[in-house]
Amino acid sequence: MKNHRSFKKEGEKVEMSVMEKQKQNSSWCAYKQEVPASITCFDQSKSPHPEEELELGHLQLLEALFTNHTSPKGEDQGREAENKDQWVRPCRKQKVEPPGSLTLQEFHRALSELTSSEIWNNQSELLFNKVDTSCDGLIDWNKFCTYLLLYYKERDYMKAKKEIFLGREPLIRHCVQNKLAPTTRLLAISSLPPLWFVSVSKGGVVTTWDSALHSQKTYEIATDSKGSQAEKRRLKFWTTDAAYMANVHKFAVATTCRDIHFFDVSTANLFEEFHLFALKNVPTSLYYWYNAKSLGSRSLLLWGDDHGDVHLLWLLHPHSGIFEKPFSDQSGPHRVFLQEIKEHSKLLQYQTIPEVHEEAVSQIQYVAEGELIITSSGSPKTSVVIMDILRKRKVYTWKIKKGVKCFDYCKSLNLLVTGGVDHAVQLWNQYVTSWPIATFQGHYTTILAVAIHEPRGHVFSYSKDSVLKVWDIFSQACLQTLVLKFPCVQPEQTLEQGDFPFLLIQQSPHVLLVSCADYIGLLKLAHDSPEEEMLATHDAPLCGALYNTFFHQVVTGGDDATVAVWDVETGAKCLLINNAHGKEEITCMALDNSQQRLITAARNGTIKVWHIQTGHNLHQLEVVEEAEVMGLVALRDQTLLTVGWNQKIVLYDFCEPGALYVTAHPSWKGGKLHKEDILTVDYCPSLGLLASASFDGEIIVWDVESQSVYLYLRQTQPERSHPPVDKLLFLQHRSLDGVSKDGAILVSSDAGNLRWWSILAEQRELGFYYAPATEDVAVTGLSTNQMNSVLVSGDTCGFIQVWDISDYGLSPRTQGSLEKPPLLCSWRAHNSIVVSVEHFMLGSDSFILSGSSDRSARLWTPDGKFVGTFGQEKRWDLKNPSTFAHPKDPWSEQKEIRKKRTPTKQPAYTDGLLFSSGELVSNVEGETEEKINQEINGGSIMEEREQPQEFQLPGVDGAHPSTSPSQISAVQSHLTTPQSLTGTSNQRKQESQSLFRHHLENNLVKRITGRKARRRVFGAINANKFNQFGTLCSPFHALATPEMQKLTLPQDLPMTPRMLRQGIICSTESDLRSLPLTFPELDGEKTEEPSLSEREKSSVHMKTPLLPPLVKPTRASLSHSKKAKSFRFPSQFPQ
Repeated sequence: MKNHRSFKKEGEKVEMSVMEKQKQNSSWCAYKQEVPASITCFDQSKSPHPEEELELGHLQLLEALFTNHTSPKGEDQGREAENKDQWVRPCRKQKVEPPGSLTLQEFHRALSELTSSEIWNNQSELLFNKVDTSCDGLIDWNKFCTYLLLYYKERDYMKAKKEIFLGREPLIRHCVQNKLAPTTRLLAISSLPPLWFVSVSKGGVVTTWDSALHSQKTYEIATDSKGSQAEKRRLKFWTTDAAYMANVHKFAVATTCRDIHFFDVSTANLFEEFHLFALKNVPTSLYYWYNAKSLGSRSLLLWGDDHGDVHLLWLLHPHSGIFEKPFSDQSGPHRVFLQEIKEHSKLLQYQTIPEVHEEAVSQIQYVAEGELIITSSGSPKTSVVIMDILRKRKVYTWKIKKGVKCFDYCKSLNLLVTGGVDHAVQLWNQYVTSWPIATFQGHYTTILAVAIHEPRGHVFSYSKDSVLKVWDIFSQACLQTLVLKFPCVQPEQTLEQGDFPFLLIQQSPHVLLVSCADYIGLLKLAHDSPEEEMLATHDAPLCGALYNTFFHQVVTGGDDATVAVWDVETGAKCLLINNAHGKEEITCMALDNSQQRLITAARNGTIKVWHIQTGHNLHQLEVVEEAEVMGLVALRDQTLLTVGWNQKIVLYDFCEPGALYVTAHPSWKGGKLHKEDILTVDYCPSLGLLASASFDGEIIVWDVESQSVYLYLRQTQPERSHPPVDKLLFLQHRSLDGVSKDGAILVSSDAGNLRWWSILAEQRELGFYYAPATEDVAVTGLSTNQMNSVLVSGDTCGFIQVWDISDYGLSPRTQGSLEKPPLLCSWRAHNSIVVSVEHFMLGSDSFILSGSSDRSARLWTPDGKFVGTFGQEKRWDLKNPSTFAHPKDPWSEQKEIRKKRTPTKQPAYTDGLLFSSGELVSNVEGETEEKINQEINGGSIMEEREQPQEFQLPGVDGAHPSTSPSQISAVQSHLTTPQSLTGTSNQRKQESQSLFRHHLENNLVKRITGRKARRRVFGAINANKFNQFGTLCSPFHALATPEMQKLTLPQDLPMTPRMLRQGIICSTESDLRSLPLTFPELDGEKTEEPSLSEREKSSVHMKTPLLPPLVKPTRASLSHSKKAKSFRFPSQFPQ
């Protein structure tokens, strides 16, 4: 029995030793299996290209030097000796130097004097040799300018020539189901994500394909004749075109049997739902339009036929169905007779535009902006036609010699691109039909399809010989030519192609599909998303950015396992480590206390130590568990502490500097207290305390020396849950100060709230506030300066805030206090999550380093001025603020591929300034939005600005303050506030009076503003050119009629009988002005008609009038006069 027990114990020992060996082997196997790292060092002493450093002032001085330079006679004799030691080829006969020419020595001396620097000593000779194309040892201003123009043109071309396709060879699939028939149309279906495709063959075979171009299902279109089931037979037909109807989850297929088949794609089971037959002619081209912003609004299916007609089928209620479908037990599609389309009037509206073309319509397109229809045909008289649906506006017709086979139109660029049998791609303006903007030559067969790739400003063209070309719209150059090698293409053999063999998908997944006979090819396009258009530091999102105070360098790490080291003073790259952890993502980084070693950790639990200058891998740390490492802390005495998803605190001791492998000490005396993943950690050396926080919101403070719990700042309770803690930060300077030590020395962030914790005082939480500007945003980056007077925070929206915390959290606050410290500055720094921020000092200047998941690391000043992005071509000098990117921001550095043309809008004149109508609306909206924000923020914005002056009416003397549209909108917004409609009766009276007063003020301000605008535009009014009426004038008449004849009234004006009875005499113009217009004393009298003798008497005194006689208006003339606007001269015009 004893032997048995001893044998059992020995067996357990052997088993334990085997397990330990297996565990030890698994701890290091991750390092053995990963891809080896590669290190690249960069030369920082590389001189800049002089062509890039030359500025406008330098060129002007060089031009003056070339122009005024003359070689003395004595210098001609020494010219041969001067060039003796140079590379210049000796001439048999010494030529006389023409004026304005420089030798190498003179050119070098001129460059040194211009820049007052010797940095171009090695570059000036190379530049001289490039300019001296004739190799005679002389250059002049013309040669210099020619070289610079060619250099800049090539540089711009290389920058514009980006990668277009991801790989030159397409993914090719053979459509066996087509039965050797060509593919007529390719469709991209988005009903069931991810995107899948449909091909329609000429023989009527419909095939579905997945995103990887693998065939899924096949459906064959059948057109059956009338009669019994036995008599039905399949007719021979061809498909002409197809269109995808996205908002109703269907696609339509047109055939030569004068019908259209509608297939439902809302589910994975493809089936034919409707069959529209008995069309007037054969449909040759289909197009479908719907409002993407309002899917339920009416949409349009239009087609052109073989007789040149255009047909429009409006779907009035797309979500209710496209046709009326009665209940029926019959299987198969529901047949709709076109002549009975009126029975579906609740859902449809049919319209025909006849005789648009003389031949068959080859392609058709609808443009919602302007309700335009664009059609093309092979007719040389009506090659392309652009018209509105009602044909009330001008119809633009292009007459191209051999007609047009295909076209594409871009509204934002106002560009029409055509292609046809003439082998040329032509670019046209929408309103100019006589001459193209540009013509691209390069195809040798008929062009079957063209497409405008608007994001990059490219045009794709595809010809019958399977040649795909990419053209740049602005440089009008061919960027790339691809000869697609389909297996069916044979030399000297003409293949039958489909009418629409081309599909360009500009959204995700950004692919291009082309067909050749019964083959389909897929090409992936290189695309630039808004984030990718920004200048990037890494090719993958960043995990963090660190500042090295010893070497004045910045270290960045990316999710693609790359580590880069940058010179902070210039932004130049010093070191690049690829595959630092194989293919695993880097999760966190840290620097040791000496600032000479970099520590990185990966998602699989591997940890490495690097020499920051050489990139040499010094140590590889044992993997405790295959779990993500989230925090690294360099303790004293060559000790490293790590935390992560394994919920453990692990120590590593670098007792042997030369050892590559370092074992772990997972036996933390405090034990495994966190119940969830540890997300963040921070260390305070002066107090010897370590703070760790987990996903469940628990925060524990540890005593590092004893490895025990010092206190629980926040402990998880079953009845109460806390949000995850994103970041912890110790205020190191406060921990050293005896006065502020009892205040808050630890800051934590959870769900956007910054909480201030005291470690030594009785009250733990001394304050908290929500830091981001918007809701549901988390703070993921925290940093502070050396004196702990400024706190920098970065959030998940890409914003950085700088807070003044010099007096915050020093004393206990009331429970639940939401008071914020003063916000010094806030700005948008990145497009995505700010993963790290760091405030550092370089000399006497302070800067902020930020890293983000948008793949960029950037440098800022504390007041938000943009210094630059690490990885940019142009270097900066932190000692020279003129080299900063400010006042630009990272988004203004994007180089636009195209400039969108906006349609001309009716100008509006406001306060003498010329605005477009869109700008005017945006300004008013901006003022209103700003006012609302001011009310929400408690007027914090207004405190920073100058207080606006109180609005006043113009005085009696005519002087009035300048009034802006924002003040007018403020008055109008005040009139419509709800407070003006409530209150007691007295308040209502006062408010009604104020409403009336504001209404008058508003009208008066509008009149004054309009008059000022007109006078600023048209200038002062010439008093000699307007019509005078006494001492008054009409500015409107002065503007409308520059030359007018003065009108003289007759001396003896005719008097009415009533005026004669009252003894009123008015014979001059001055009497007419003083004449009262009403007679109150005669209101009660009855007006009598004058007698015949009085009429005759009054007519004796009348002379031939200069004005036409007054005629009593009839009913017809009265109704006509109502249409015209009445005009009355005001009694007085304010000056």
